[in-house]
Amino acid sequence: MNIDINKIKTYSLTKRKSKVKVSEFAKVLRKGISFKGFYDSLPDILKASELRKIVDAVISARRKKKPVIFMCGAHVIKCGLGPLLIDLMKRGIISCISLNGAGIIHDFELAYCGQTSEDVGESLKSGKFGMSRQTAEFINAAVKEGNGLGMGIGEAVGLKIEKERLPNRHLSILSCGYRLDIPVTVHVAIGTDIIHQHPSFDGAACGEASAKDFYRLVEETAKLDNGGVVINFGSTVVLPEVFLKALNLARNLKGSIRNFTSANFDMYYHYRPAMNVVCRPTEGSGKGHYILGHHEIMIPLLYAAIIEKIR
Repeated sequence: MNIDINKIKTYSLTKRKSKVKVSEFAKVLRKGISFKGFYDSLPDILKASELRKIVDAVISARRKKKPVIFMCGAHVIKCGLGPLLIDLMKRGIISCISLNGAGIIHDFELAYCGQTSEDVGESLKSGKFGMSRQTAEFINAAVKEGNGLGMGIGEAVGLKIEKERLPNRHLSILSCGYRLDIPVTVHVAIGTDIIHQHPSFDGAACGEASAKDFYRLVEETAKLDNGGVVINFGSTVVLPEVFLKALNLARNLKGSIRNFTSANFDMYYHYRPAMNVVCRPTEGSGKGHYILGHHEIMIPLLYAAIIEKIR
């Protein structure tokens, strides 16, 4: 075959559609710049562009009085990020928080004595891991008492933290949810949490109360249609699975729940959050985002961007 390279077809670079423009580049900063200056300086490319879309979706959702649901793994709380979530609750930005079982343990311990997160490896050697008396007795009693009153786990533990006037209750997401009447739902897998090892644990009460929280999350998920937002921080299995079933049940009972924004923030890429939070729920409508980064950096960044926009 004879190839004549001189006969190739070309086009003008200036008329070609390009993915990157100079106007989208990062901007050089001066010392002492404000957060707004920093945020505006980010390139409008790839994940920085997606972060802006997530922030704008959150602001839009609250203006439309649509839900902004935060789902959080326990790592978020023990990394000291609770105060930021509490502030977003107080500002009327977060309308629902969903936690796994470990989340309420860190939340309680911080409220009770201002410290949490034991050395698992060291404690495990002697069978002492998770055997703190106050943690198990307080939470297990709260769940049992609250379940008898028709409460889910989140409301029950939040109520007890308030009633007992724990010294650091201002740092408790559960307590804040109870005071502000914002749902904090807790989704438990039996055997995953240290309090399940204790004689005070009532599996029946825990299961029933967690089921109540599941149905509460279904109610909140049903409101996502046409403008809501759901964000998962750091739960790689339990909460993505729970959310997928909550969305499915809400659609089964209520009909169309479309055109909402979902996002997953985590330190690594994981299959279940990608599928169950980002891709499947928004397939055919809405928009899903996956952003990698450490929670102790990404949550303050997201928080600061949101409060900058609502001022």
